[in-house]
Amino acid sequence: MQPHLANFKTFAEISSMNDSIKLHQLFDQYFKESNVLSPLNATFNGVDGYNDLLPADDDLQLKKIHLFYANYLSQLQGFSKNTLSKEDKISYEILENDLKTALLLEKYHAEYMPITQFWSLPSFFAMLGSGNSAQPFKTVKDYDDWLKRCKAYVRWSDVAIENMRKGIKDGYVLPKSLVVKTIPQLTSLSKIDDSSSFYGPIRNFPKDFSENDQLRLTQEFKKIIPNEVIVSNQKLLTFFQNEYLPNARLTSGINALPNGMKMYKDFIFANTTTHKAPEEVYQLGLSEVARITAEMEKIKTQIGFKGSLLELFEFMKTDRQFYPFTTDQEVLDAYQTVYNTIKPSLPKYFGIFPQTPFEIRKIEDFRAASASPQYFPGDLPSNRPGIFYVPILDPTKINITNMDMEAVFLHEAIPGHHFQNSIQYENTAVPKFRQKYWNSAFGEGWALYTESLGKNLGVYTNPYHQLGALGAEMHRAIRLVVDAGLHTGKMTREEAIKYMMNHEPVSEQFATSEIERYMAMPAQALSYKIGQLKIIELRDKYKKQLGDKFNIRNFHDAILKGGCMPLMVFENYMNDWANKIK
Repeated sequence: MQPHLANFKTFAEISSMNDSIKLHQLFDQYFKESNVLSPLNATFNGVDGYNDLLPADDDLQLKKIHLFYANYLSQLQGFSKNTLSKEDKISYEILENDLKTALLLEKYHAEYMPITQFWSLPSFFAMLGSGNSAQPFKTVKDYDDWLKRCKAYVRWSDVAIENMRKGIKDGYVLPKSLVVKTIPQLTSLSKIDDSSSFYGPIRNFPKDFSENDQLRLTQEFKKIIPNEVIVSNQKLLTFFQNEYLPNARLTSGINALPNGMKMYKDFIFANTTTHKAPEEVYQLGLSEVARITAEMEKIKTQIGFKGSLLELFEFMKTDRQFYPFTTDQEVLDAYQTVYNTIKPSLPKYFGIFPQTPFEIRKIEDFRAASASPQYFPGDLPSNRPGIFYVPILDPTKINITNMDMEAVFLHEAIPGHHFQNSIQYENTAVPKFRQKYWNSAFGEGWALYTESLGKNLGVYTNPYHQLGALGAEMHRAIRLVVDAGLHTGKMTREEAIKYMMNHEPVSEQFATSEIERYMAMPAQALSYKIGQLKIIELRDKYKKQLGDKFNIRNFHDAILKGGCMPLMVFENYMNDWANKIK
Protein backbone atom coordinates (compact mmCIF):
# COMPACT_ATOMS: atom_id res chain seq x y z
CA MET A 1 0.00 0.00 0.00
CA GLN A 2 1.39 3.37 -1.00
CA PRO A 3 1.99 5.81 1.94
CA HIS A 4 -0.03 9.01 1.73
CA LEU A 5 1.95 11.87 0.21
CA ALA A 6 0.99 14.13 3.14
CA ASN A 7 3.22 12.00 5.40
CA PHE A 8 6.30 13.13 3.50
CA LYS A 9 7.98 16.39 4.42
CA THR A 10 9.79 18.42 1.82
CA PHE A 11 13.47 19.28 2.20
CA ALA A 12 12.44 22.91 2.82
CA GLU A 13 10.08 21.84 5.64
CA ILE A 14 12.75 19.67 7.28
CA SER A 15 15.29 22.47 6.94
CA SER A 16 12.83 24.92 8.51
CA MET A 17 12.22 22.55 11.43
CA ASN A 18 15.96 22.20 11.99
CA ASP A 19 16.36 25.98 11.88
CA SER A 20 13.64 26.35 14.50
CA ILE A 21 15.35 23.85 16.80
CA LYS A 22 18.71 25.59 16.40
CA LEU A 23 17.12 29.01 16.93
CA HIS A 24 15.52 27.89 20.19
CA GLN A 25 18.85 26.45 21.31
CA LEU A 26 20.34 29.90 20.65
CA PHE A 27 17.55 31.55 22.67
CA ASP A 28 18.15 29.18 25.60
CA GLN A 29 21.91 29.64 25.52
CA TYR A 30 21.51 33.42 25.34
CA PHE A 31 19.30 33.42 28.44
CA LYS A 32 21.72 31.22 30.41
CA GLU A 33 24.76 33.31 29.53
CA SER A 34 22.91 36.59 30.20
CA ASN A 35 22.46 35.44 33.81
CA VAL A 36 26.23 35.24 34.25
CA LEU A 37 26.64 38.79 32.98
CA SER A 38 23.61 40.10 34.94
CA PRO A 39 23.28 37.92 38.04
CA LEU A 40 21.07 40.47 39.82
CA ASN A 41 18.54 40.03 37.03
CA ALA A 42 18.83 36.27 37.49
CA THR A 43 18.09 36.66 41.20
CA PHE A 44 15.06 38.81 40.48
CA ASN A 45 13.90 36.36 37.84
CA GLY A 46 14.06 33.51 40.34
CA VAL A 47 16.90 31.73 38.48
CA ASP A 48 19.10 29.78 40.90
CA GLY A 49 22.86 29.49 40.63
CA TYR A 50 23.82 33.17 40.41
CA ASN A 51 22.83 34.55 43.81
CA ASP A 52 26.45 34.82 44.98
CA LEU A 53 27.64 36.88 42.01
CA LEU A 54 27.96 40.63 41.55
CA PRO A 55 30.37 41.58 38.75
CA ALA A 56 32.00 44.99 38.74
CA ASP A 57 31.98 47.04 35.54
CA ASP A 58 35.75 47.01 35.04
CA ASP A 59 37.37 46.93 31.59
CA LEU A 60 37.34 43.12 31.46
CA GLN A 61 33.63 42.92 32.30
CA LEU A 62 32.73 45.62 29.79
CA LYS A 63 34.66 43.77 27.08
CA LYS A 64 32.82 40.55 27.98
CA ILE A 65 29.49 42.35 27.70
CA HIS A 66 30.37 43.78 24.28
CA LEU A 67 31.51 40.43 22.91
CA PHE A 68 28.42 38.74 24.34
CA TYR A 69 26.02 41.06 22.48
CA ALA A 70 28.07 41.17 19.27
CA ASN A 71 28.46 37.39 19.18
CA TYR A 72 24.77 36.68 19.69
CA LEU A 73 23.72 39.28 17.14
CA SER A 74 26.03 37.65 14.58
CA GLN A 75 24.64 34.17 15.35
CA LEU A 76 21.04 35.40 15.26
CA GLN A 77 21.46 37.10 11.91
CA GLY A 78 22.71 33.81 10.50
CA PHE A 79 19.08 32.65 10.43
CA SER A 80 16.73 33.62 7.62
CA LYS A 81 13.87 35.51 9.28
CA ASN A 82 11.55 34.89 6.33
CA THR A 83 11.51 31.11 6.85
CA LEU A 84 10.54 31.27 10.54
CA SER A 85 7.11 30.67 12.04
CA LYS A 86 5.21 33.76 13.21
CA GLU A 87 6.03 33.04 16.86
CA ASP A 88 9.72 32.42 16.15
CA LYS A 89 9.86 35.57 14.05
CA ILE A 90 8.52 37.58 17.01
CA SER A 91 11.17 36.07 19.30
CA TYR A 92 13.87 36.76 16.69
CA GLU A 93 12.85 40.41 16.32
CA ILE A 94 12.63 40.99 20.08
CA LEU A 95 16.12 39.61 20.64
CA GLU A 96 17.55 41.42 17.61
CA ASN A 97 16.20 44.74 18.91
CA ASP A 98 17.66 44.07 22.37
CA LEU A 99 21.10 43.18 21.06
CA LYS A 100 21.30 46.10 18.65
CA THR A 101 20.14 48.55 21.34
CA ALA A 102 22.73 47.29 23.83
CA LEU A 103 25.50 47.75 21.27
CA LEU A 104 24.12 51.17 20.30
CA LEU A 105 24.21 52.49 23.88
CA GLU A 106 27.51 51.11 25.14
CA LYS A 107 29.47 54.04 23.71
CA TYR A 108 27.70 56.36 26.16
CA HIS A 109 29.39 54.76 29.17
CA ALA A 110 26.56 54.14 31.62
CA GLU A 111 29.25 52.86 33.98
CA TYR A 112 30.51 56.45 34.39
CA MET A 113 27.27 57.39 36.19
CA PRO A 114 26.38 54.22 38.14
CA ILE A 115 24.66 55.93 41.07
CA THR A 116 21.79 58.43 41.03
CA GLN A 117 19.26 59.59 43.57
CA PHE A 118 16.53 57.60 41.79
CA TRP A 119 18.29 54.25 41.41
CA SER A 120 21.54 53.01 42.85
CA LEU A 121 23.02 49.62 43.65
CA PRO A 122 23.80 50.67 47.27
CA SER A 123 20.08 51.26 47.96
CA PHE A 124 19.05 48.21 45.95
CA PHE A 125 21.64 46.12 47.78
CA ALA A 126 20.21 47.10 51.16
CA MET A 127 16.77 46.08 49.95
CA LEU A 128 18.06 42.70 48.76
CA GLY A 129 19.92 42.16 52.03
CA SER A 130 16.82 42.78 54.16
CA GLY A 131 15.48 39.29 53.46
CA ASN A 132 12.19 40.75 52.21
CA SER A 133 13.06 41.01 48.53
CA ALA A 134 14.23 38.76 45.69
CA GLN A 135 17.44 37.51 47.35
CA PRO A 136 16.48 34.11 48.83
CA PHE A 137 17.24 33.30 52.47
CA LYS A 138 15.69 29.84 52.79
CA THR A 139 18.73 27.55 53.06
CA VAL A 140 22.21 27.74 54.59
CA LYS A 141 23.57 27.95 51.04
CA ASP A 142 21.35 31.00 50.41
CA TYR A 143 22.93 32.74 53.40
CA ASP A 144 26.43 31.81 52.24
CA ASP A 145 25.61 33.04 48.73
CA TRP A 146 24.63 36.40 50.16
CA LEU A 147 27.87 36.66 52.15
CA LYS A 148 29.82 36.02 48.90
CA ARG A 149 27.74 38.69 47.15
CA CYS A 150 28.59 41.09 50.01
CA LYS A 151 32.29 40.50 49.40
CA ALA A 152 31.75 41.13 45.68
CA TYR A 153 29.97 44.38 46.59
CA VAL A 154 33.24 45.72 48.00
CA ARG A 155 34.88 45.24 44.60
CA TRP A 156 31.81 46.69 42.83
CA SER A 157 31.93 49.91 44.87
CA ASP A 158 35.68 50.34 44.36
CA VAL A 159 35.25 49.99 40.58
CA ALA A 160 32.25 52.35 40.64
CA ILE A 161 34.47 55.03 42.17
CA GLU A 162 37.17 54.40 39.52
CA ASN A 163 34.56 54.69 36.77
CA MET A 164 33.12 57.92 38.18
CA ARG A 165 36.64 59.38 38.22
CA LYS A 166 36.89 58.48 34.51
CA GLY A 167 33.53 60.19 34.03
CA ILE A 168 34.82 63.36 35.70
CA LYS A 169 37.86 63.32 33.42
CA ASP A 170 35.79 62.79 30.24
CA GLY A 171 32.94 65.13 31.15
CA TYR A 172 30.29 62.47 31.91
CA VAL A 173 28.96 63.59 35.30
CA LEU A 174 25.59 64.05 36.99
CA PRO A 175 23.96 67.44 37.57
CA LYS A 176 24.85 68.92 40.96
CA SER A 177 21.18 68.99 42.02
CA LEU A 178 21.06 65.18 41.74
CA VAL A 179 24.32 64.64 43.60
CA VAL A 180 22.99 66.74 46.49
CA LYS A 181 20.00 64.35 46.73
CA THR A 182 22.18 61.23 46.53
CA ILE A 183 24.46 62.16 49.43
CA PRO A 184 21.77 61.80 52.17
CA GLN A 185 20.92 58.34 50.83
CA LEU A 186 24.55 57.26 51.04
CA THR A 187 24.76 58.85 54.50
CA SER A 188 21.86 56.69 55.68
CA LEU A 189 23.39 53.55 54.16
CA SER A 190 26.77 54.31 55.79
CA LYS A 191 25.59 54.09 59.39
CA ILE A 192 26.69 51.14 61.52
CA ASP A 193 23.46 50.26 63.24
CA ASP A 194 22.35 47.00 64.91
CA SER A 195 18.82 47.67 63.69
CA SER A 196 20.00 47.85 60.06
CA SER A 197 17.87 46.04 57.48
CA PHE A 198 21.03 44.08 56.57
CA TYR A 199 20.56 42.09 59.78
CA GLY A 200 17.01 41.03 58.89
CA PRO A 201 18.06 37.54 57.71
CA ILE A 202 19.84 36.70 61.00
CA ARG A 203 16.89 37.98 63.02
CA ASN A 204 14.60 35.62 61.11
CA PHE A 205 16.39 32.31 60.56
CA PRO A 206 14.33 29.46 59.07
CA LYS A 207 13.22 27.07 61.82
CA ASP A 208 15.20 24.11 60.44
CA PHE A 209 18.60 25.84 60.81
CA SER A 210 20.88 24.21 63.40
CA GLU A 211 22.26 26.22 66.33
CA ASN A 212 25.76 25.88 64.89
CA ASP A 213 24.68 27.29 61.53
CA GLN A 214 22.84 30.15 63.20
CA LEU A 215 25.85 30.99 65.38
CA ARG A 216 28.32 30.85 62.45
CA LEU A 217 26.16 32.91 60.13
CA THR A 218 25.39 35.50 62.81
CA GLN A 219 29.12 35.96 63.46
CA GLU A 220 29.89 36.25 59.75
CA PHE A 221 27.06 38.74 59.13
CA LYS A 222 28.20 40.88 62.05
CA LYS A 223 31.71 40.87 60.65
CA ILE A 224 31.01 41.44 56.94
CA ILE A 225 28.17 43.99 57.13
CA PRO A 226 29.95 46.68 59.22
CA ASN A 227 33.53 45.94 58.13
CA GLU A 228 32.97 45.50 54.40
CA VAL A 229 29.52 46.55 53.15
CA ILE A 230 29.11 49.63 55.40
CA VAL A 231 32.77 50.60 54.95
CA SER A 232 32.25 50.46 51.16
CA ASN A 233 29.23 52.73 51.50
CA GLN A 234 31.28 55.11 53.61
CA LYS A 235 33.95 55.21 50.89
CA LEU A 236 31.25 56.01 48.32
CA LEU A 237 29.88 58.74 50.58
CA THR A 238 33.32 60.30 51.08
CA PHE A 239 33.94 60.20 47.34
CA PHE A 240 30.60 61.87 46.59
CA GLN A 241 31.16 64.60 49.17
CA ASN A 242 34.81 65.37 48.50
CA GLU A 243 35.37 64.60 44.79
CA TYR A 244 32.15 64.14 42.87
CA LEU A 245 30.09 67.04 44.20
CA PRO A 246 32.76 69.68 43.35
CA ASN A 247 32.93 68.30 39.80
CA ALA A 248 29.18 67.87 39.22
CA ARG A 249 27.71 69.95 36.39
CA LEU A 250 25.36 72.90 36.71
CA THR A 251 23.38 72.00 33.56
CA SER A 252 20.13 70.01 33.60
CA GLY A 253 20.03 67.93 30.39
CA ILE A 254 22.31 65.40 28.75
CA ASN A 255 22.67 67.68 25.75
CA ALA A 256 25.48 69.23 27.82
CA LEU A 257 27.44 65.95 27.82
CA PRO A 258 29.89 65.00 25.06
CA ASN A 259 27.80 64.07 21.98
CA GLY A 260 24.74 64.69 24.17
CA MET A 261 22.16 65.38 21.44
CA LYS A 262 22.98 62.13 19.62
CA MET A 263 22.88 60.37 22.98
CA TYR A 264 19.38 61.67 23.66
CA LYS A 265 18.10 60.52 20.25
CA ASP A 266 19.48 57.04 20.90
CA PHE A 267 17.98 57.02 24.40
CA ILE A 268 14.59 57.92 22.88
CA PHE A 269 14.87 54.89 20.59
CA ALA A 270 16.03 52.61 23.41
CA ASN A 271 13.12 53.60 25.66
CA THR A 272 10.28 54.02 23.18
CA THR A 273 11.41 51.61 20.40
CA THR A 274 10.42 54.32 17.93
CA HIS A 275 12.52 56.69 15.83
CA LYS A 276 10.76 59.82 17.05
CA ALA A 277 12.92 62.95 17.00
CA PRO A 278 13.18 65.04 20.20
CA GLU A 279 11.16 67.88 18.63
CA GLU A 280 8.42 65.44 17.59
CA VAL A 281 8.23 64.18 21.18
CA TYR A 282 8.08 67.75 22.49
CA GLN A 283 5.24 68.74 20.12
CA LEU A 284 3.30 65.55 20.88
CA GLY A 285 3.56 66.45 24.55
CA LEU A 286 2.21 69.95 23.98
CA SER A 287 -0.70 68.52 22.00
CA GLU A 288 -1.59 65.98 24.72
CA VAL A 289 -1.31 68.60 27.47
CA ALA A 290 -3.79 70.80 25.58
CA ARG A 291 -6.23 67.91 25.05
CA ILE A 292 -6.19 66.80 28.70
CA THR A 293 -6.45 70.42 29.92
CA ALA A 294 -9.70 70.71 27.94
CA GLU A 295 -11.03 67.56 29.68
CA MET A 296 -10.13 69.05 33.06
CA GLU A 297 -11.93 72.28 32.20
CA LYS A 298 -15.11 70.27 31.50
CA ILE A 299 -15.02 68.67 34.97
CA LYS A 300 -14.24 72.03 36.59
CA THR A 301 -17.44 73.36 35.00
CA GLN A 302 -19.43 70.28 36.14
CA ILE A 303 -18.44 70.70 39.79
CA GLY A 304 -19.20 74.43 39.65
CA PHE A 305 -15.73 75.64 40.60
CA LYS A 306 -15.61 79.35 39.79
CA GLY A 307 -11.87 79.97 39.71
CA SER A 308 -9.21 79.08 37.15
CA LEU A 309 -7.79 75.59 36.67
CA LEU A 310 -4.66 76.66 38.58
CA GLU A 311 -6.86 77.82 41.45
CA LEU A 312 -8.66 74.46 41.37
CA PHE A 313 -5.28 72.71 41.54
CA GLU A 314 -4.36 74.85 44.55
CA PHE A 315 -7.69 73.95 46.21
CA MET A 316 -7.01 70.23 45.60
CA LYS A 317 -3.48 70.59 46.96
CA THR A 318 -4.53 72.37 50.16
CA ASP A 319 -8.10 71.46 51.20
CA ARG A 320 -8.22 69.09 54.16
CA GLN A 321 -10.76 66.76 52.53
CA PHE A 322 -7.99 65.48 50.26
CA TYR A 323 -5.77 64.51 53.24
CA PRO A 324 -7.82 61.83 55.03
CA PHE A 325 -5.04 59.68 56.52
CA THR A 326 -3.52 59.64 60.00
CA THR A 327 -1.70 56.27 59.99
CA ASP A 328 0.40 54.22 57.57
CA GLN A 329 -2.13 51.40 57.73
CA GLU A 330 -4.94 53.69 56.59
CA VAL A 331 -2.95 54.47 53.42
CA LEU A 332 -2.39 50.77 52.72
CA ASP A 333 -6.05 50.01 53.47
CA ALA A 334 -7.16 52.69 50.98
CA TYR A 335 -5.24 50.93 48.21
CA GLN A 336 -6.76 47.62 49.31
CA THR A 337 -10.20 49.22 49.00
CA VAL A 338 -9.43 50.18 45.39
CA TYR A 339 -8.54 46.53 44.72
CA ASN A 340 -11.73 45.29 46.39
CA THR A 341 -13.78 47.74 44.31
CA ILE A 342 -12.42 46.74 40.89
CA LYS A 343 -12.29 42.97 41.53
CA PRO A 344 -15.92 42.16 40.55
CA SER A 345 -15.60 43.96 37.19
CA LEU A 346 -12.23 42.55 36.09
CA PRO A 347 -13.69 39.42 34.36
CA LYS A 348 -15.65 41.69 31.98
CA TYR A 349 -12.38 43.05 30.60
CA PHE A 350 -9.93 40.17 31.11
CA GLY A 351 -10.25 36.49 30.32
CA ILE A 352 -6.86 35.51 31.73
CA PHE A 353 -5.60 36.20 35.25
CA PRO A 354 -2.16 35.74 36.81
CA GLN A 355 -1.49 32.94 39.29
CA THR A 356 1.39 34.80 40.97
CA PRO A 357 0.45 36.10 44.47
CA PHE A 358 0.10 39.82 45.05
CA GLU A 359 0.80 42.08 48.05
CA ILE A 360 0.62 45.75 48.98
CA ARG A 361 3.55 46.91 51.15
CA LYS A 362 5.03 50.10 52.53
CA ILE A 363 8.39 51.04 50.99
CA GLU A 364 11.34 50.67 53.36
CA ASP A 365 12.16 53.88 55.22
CA PHE A 366 15.72 54.17 53.88
CA ARG A 367 14.50 54.70 50.31
CA ALA A 368 11.04 56.19 50.85
CA ALA A 369 12.11 59.84 50.54
CA SER A 370 13.10 59.52 46.86
CA ALA A 371 10.74 56.73 45.81
CA SER A 372 7.47 56.77 43.90
CA PRO A 373 4.76 54.08 44.19
CA GLN A 374 6.28 51.13 42.35
CA TYR A 375 5.79 47.48 41.45
CA PHE A 376 8.34 44.68 41.86
CA PRO A 377 7.53 41.49 39.91
CA GLY A 378 6.91 38.22 41.70
CA ASP A 379 8.01 34.69 40.85
CA LEU A 380 5.40 31.93 40.74
CA PRO A 381 7.74 28.88 41.07
CA SER A 382 9.11 30.22 44.38
CA ASN A 383 5.71 31.70 45.35
CA ARG A 384 7.29 35.14 45.73
CA PRO A 385 4.49 37.69 45.39
CA GLY A 386 4.40 40.64 43.05
CA ILE A 387 4.63 43.63 45.38
CA PHE A 388 3.03 47.05 45.01
CA TYR A 389 5.27 49.29 47.14
CA VAL A 390 3.80 52.48 48.63
CA PRO A 391 6.09 55.29 49.91
CA ILE A 392 4.78 56.69 53.21
CA LEU A 393 6.89 59.32 54.96
CA ASP A 394 4.02 61.07 56.74
CA PRO A 395 0.49 59.70 56.14
CA THR A 396 -1.08 63.04 57.05
CA LYS A 397 0.63 64.62 54.03
CA ILE A 398 -0.62 62.12 51.45
CA ASN A 399 -3.09 63.71 49.06
CA ILE A 400 -5.54 61.23 47.49
CA THR A 401 -5.77 63.19 44.22
CA ASN A 402 -2.05 63.96 43.77
CA MET A 403 -1.27 61.25 41.20
CA ASP A 404 -4.73 59.87 42.03
CA MET A 405 -4.57 56.81 44.29
CA GLU A 406 -7.11 54.91 42.20
CA ALA A 407 -5.19 55.52 38.97
CA VAL A 408 -1.88 54.67 40.66
CA PHE A 409 -3.23 51.32 41.83
CA LEU A 410 -4.57 50.44 38.37
CA HIS A 411 -1.18 51.34 36.84
CA GLU A 412 1.31 49.91 39.31
CA ALA A 413 -0.69 46.93 40.48
CA ILE A 414 -3.88 45.55 38.95
CA PRO A 415 -4.58 45.33 36.04
CA GLY A 416 -1.36 47.18 35.18
CA HIS A 417 2.09 45.85 36.00
CA HIS A 418 1.01 42.86 38.09
CA PHE A 419 -1.19 41.44 35.32
CA GLN A 420 1.28 42.18 32.54
CA ASN A 421 4.44 41.00 34.30
CA SER A 422 2.95 37.94 35.95
CA ILE A 423 1.09 36.60 32.89
CA GLN A 424 4.24 37.04 30.82
CA TYR A 425 6.45 35.36 33.44
CA GLU A 426 4.00 32.46 33.71
CA ASN A 427 3.94 31.84 29.94
CA THR A 428 6.17 28.79 29.49
CA ALA A 429 5.24 28.47 25.79
CA VAL A 430 7.75 31.17 24.81
CA PRO A 431 11.56 31.09 25.14
CA LYS A 432 12.87 31.88 28.63
CA PHE A 433 14.37 35.18 27.58
CA ARG A 434 10.91 36.34 26.44
CA GLN A 435 9.32 35.29 29.72
CA LYS A 436 11.63 37.70 31.54
CA TYR A 437 11.96 40.35 28.84
CA TRP A 438 11.11 43.97 29.66
CA ASN A 439 10.39 46.78 27.27
CA SER A 440 9.50 50.12 28.83
CA ALA A 441 7.32 51.42 25.98
CA PHE A 442 5.20 48.27 26.07
CA GLY A 443 5.17 47.65 29.83
CA GLU A 444 4.68 51.25 30.93
CA GLY A 445 2.41 51.94 27.97
CA TRP A 446 0.16 49.06 29.03
CA ALA A 447 0.11 50.23 32.66
CA LEU A 448 -0.84 53.78 31.65
CA TYR A 449 -3.49 52.43 29.27
CA THR A 450 -5.10 50.48 32.14
CA GLU A 451 -5.63 53.74 34.04
CA SER A 452 -8.22 54.64 31.38
CA LEU A 453 -10.28 51.58 32.40
CA GLY A 454 -11.04 53.06 35.83
CA LYS A 455 -14.66 54.06 35.22
CA ASN A 456 -15.42 50.69 33.64
CA LEU A 457 -13.91 48.92 36.67
CA GLY A 458 -15.99 50.89 39.20
CA VAL A 459 -13.63 53.64 40.34
CA TYR A 460 -13.34 57.35 39.40
CA THR A 461 -16.93 57.85 40.64
CA ASN A 462 -15.98 61.07 42.43
CA PRO A 463 -15.27 64.07 40.13
CA TYR A 464 -12.15 64.87 42.14
CA HIS A 465 -10.88 61.34 41.49
CA GLN A 466 -11.69 61.89 37.81
CA LEU A 467 -9.60 65.06 37.93
CA GLY A 468 -6.90 63.12 39.75
CA ALA A 469 -6.95 60.41 37.08
CA LEU A 470 -6.73 63.05 34.36
CA GLY A 471 -3.92 64.55 36.40
CA ALA A 472 -2.13 61.19 36.33
CA GLU A 473 -2.46 61.08 32.53
CA MET A 474 -1.50 64.74 32.31
CA HIS A 475 1.59 63.89 34.31
CA ARG A 476 2.71 61.48 31.58
CA ALA A 477 1.91 64.03 28.85
CA ILE A 478 3.93 66.67 30.72
CA ARG A 479 6.82 64.22 30.75
CA LEU A 480 7.04 64.40 26.96
CA VAL A 481 7.37 68.19 27.17
CA VAL A 482 9.79 68.45 30.10
CA ASP A 483 11.96 65.43 29.28
CA ALA A 484 12.49 66.61 25.70
CA GLY A 485 12.78 70.18 27.00
CA LEU A 486 15.43 69.31 29.60
CA HIS A 487 17.59 67.13 27.38
CA THR A 488 17.63 69.43 24.35
CA GLY A 489 18.35 72.57 26.38
CA LYS A 490 14.90 74.14 25.86
CA MET A 491 14.25 74.03 29.61
CA THR A 492 16.24 74.30 32.80
CA ARG A 493 15.44 72.25 35.88
CA GLU A 494 13.62 75.22 37.41
CA GLU A 495 11.58 75.91 34.25
CA ALA A 496 10.55 72.26 34.02
CA ILE A 497 9.42 72.24 37.66
CA LYS A 498 7.35 75.36 37.06
CA TYR A 499 5.81 73.92 33.88
CA MET A 500 4.72 70.79 35.75
CA MET A 501 3.18 72.76 38.62
CA ASN A 502 1.30 75.00 36.16
CA HIS A 503 -0.40 72.05 34.50
CA GLU A 504 -1.26 69.59 37.27
CA PRO A 505 -2.19 69.70 40.98
CA VAL A 506 1.17 68.70 42.49
CA SER A 507 3.35 70.17 45.21
CA GLU A 508 6.71 71.75 44.51
CA GLN A 509 8.39 68.90 46.40
CA PHE A 510 6.71 66.31 44.18
CA ALA A 511 7.42 68.23 40.95
CA THR A 512 11.07 68.65 41.95
CA SER A 513 11.45 64.92 42.67
CA GLU A 514 9.88 64.03 39.33
CA ILE A 515 11.91 66.47 37.24
CA GLU A 516 15.10 65.26 38.90
CA ARG A 517 14.09 61.69 38.07
CA TYR A 518 13.93 62.62 34.37
CA MET A 519 17.31 64.28 34.66
CA ALA A 520 18.72 61.03 36.08
CA MET A 521 17.02 58.75 33.52
CA PRO A 522 16.86 60.55 30.15
CA ALA A 523 13.98 59.43 27.87
CA GLN A 524 12.73 56.67 30.20
CA ALA A 525 9.69 58.77 31.13
CA LEU A 526 8.72 59.10 27.46
CA SER A 527 7.87 55.42 27.20
CA TYR A 528 4.59 55.67 29.15
CA LYS A 529 2.63 58.02 26.90
CA ILE A 530 4.11 56.79 23.64
CA GLY A 531 3.27 53.18 24.52
CA GLN A 532 -0.23 54.10 25.74
CA LEU A 533 -1.01 56.07 22.58
CA LYS A 534 0.04 53.10 20.42
CA ILE A 535 -2.34 50.75 22.30
CA ILE A 536 -5.21 53.26 21.99
CA GLU A 537 -4.43 53.77 18.29
CA LEU A 538 -4.58 50.01 17.65
CA ARG A 539 -7.73 49.52 19.74
CA ASP A 540 -9.58 52.25 17.85
CA LYS A 541 -8.34 50.93 14.51
CA TYR A 542 -9.56 47.39 15.24
CA LYS A 543 -12.92 48.63 16.54
CA LYS A 544 -13.44 50.28 13.19
CA GLN A 545 -12.08 47.36 11.16
CA LEU A 546 -13.84 44.54 13.03
CA GLY A 547 -17.11 46.19 14.00
CA ASP A 548 -19.28 43.72 15.96
CA LYS A 549 -16.45 41.16 15.90
CA PHE A 550 -14.30 43.38 18.12
CA ASN A 551 -14.25 42.25 21.75
CA ILE A 552 -12.38 44.38 24.31
CA ARG A 553 -11.67 41.40 26.58
CA ASN A 554 -10.10 39.44 23.72
CA PHE A 555 -8.09 42.53 22.75
CA HIS A 556 -6.67 42.81 26.27
CA ASP A 557 -5.98 39.07 26.46
CA ALA A 558 -4.08 39.15 23.15
CA ILE A 559 -1.85 41.94 24.47
CA LEU A 560 -1.15 40.11 27.73
CA LYS A 561 -0.56 36.71 26.10
CA GLY A 562 2.04 38.17 23.73
CA GLY A 563 4.09 39.76 26.48
CA CYS A 564 6.52 42.65 26.18
CA MET A 565 7.66 43.55 22.67
CA PRO A 566 9.24 46.54 20.94
CA LEU A 567 6.36 48.67 19.64
CA MET A 568 7.00 47.92 15.97
CA VAL A 569 6.97 44.16 16.68
CA PHE A 570 3.88 44.59 18.87
CA GLU A 571 1.96 46.35 16.11
CA ASN A 572 2.67 43.55 13.63
CA TYR A 573 1.65 40.95 16.22
CA MET A 574 -1.65 42.72 16.94
CA ASN A 575 -2.37 43.21 13.22
CA ASP A 576 -2.05 39.43 12.80
CA TRP A 577 -4.50 38.97 15.68
CA ALA A 578 -7.03 41.32 14.06
CA ASN A 579 -6.60 39.74 10.61
CA LYS A 580 -7.40 36.28 12.00
CA ILE A 581 -10.68 37.62 13.41
CA LYS A 582 -11.52 39.51 10.21
